[in-house]
Amino acid sequence: MELIQVDILALTQSRPSESGAFALVLGEVEGNRRLPIIIGVFEAQAIALELEKVQPPRPMTHDLLRDLMVETGSEVLDVIIDELREGTFFAKIRFSHDGQEASLDARPSDAVALAVRFDAAIFVAPSVLNDAGIPMEEEESESATSEKLGRRLSPKEDMERLLNAAIEQEDYEEAARLRDALAVLRGEQR
Repeated sequence: MELIQVDILALTQSRPSESGAFALVLGEVEGNRRLPIIIGVFEAQAIALELEKVQPPRPMTHDLLRDLMVETGSEVLDVIIDELREGTFFAKIRFSHDGQEASLDARPSDAVALAVRFDAAIFVAPSVLNDAGIPMEEEESESATSEKLGRRLSPKEDMERLLNAAIEQEDYEEAARLRDALAVLRGEQR
């Protein structure tokens, strides 16, 4: 099966009225389709922190998994979003260990969070992109794309929204972690 390579284009709040829902927007490297995938607040945080190269004071789950893989001599080769069933996306993490290749089932959000930590390619099955992709006109600007898919947030805005969502959900431990990560993004000492 011929896979389609995509890049991360945006991480946006899915709907202003829904706290905790974000859209990870992937775009074809050699095409004009966009693939929005709804993900949770914690997965959005994991992806945003790595994209901005923000080092939290303690390893997050995806950092721990990366470190474990590195310690055992494993490496993520790529990530494949290979199925869409009843509105749910499915993914695989392809990795190598001792010269052998294998794959693990994963949620796309976790697979992408790990892919950014290994600088691994992200692919989508053609059937998934045909079913859920949003074609964009060639002349449409990035701002028009952002308007269609939701306004693109800067990493700082992402963190601020994640912090507000954690406070609204009364998850004060997570709010404290986000506050500290936001301080790092702002260049403040904590």
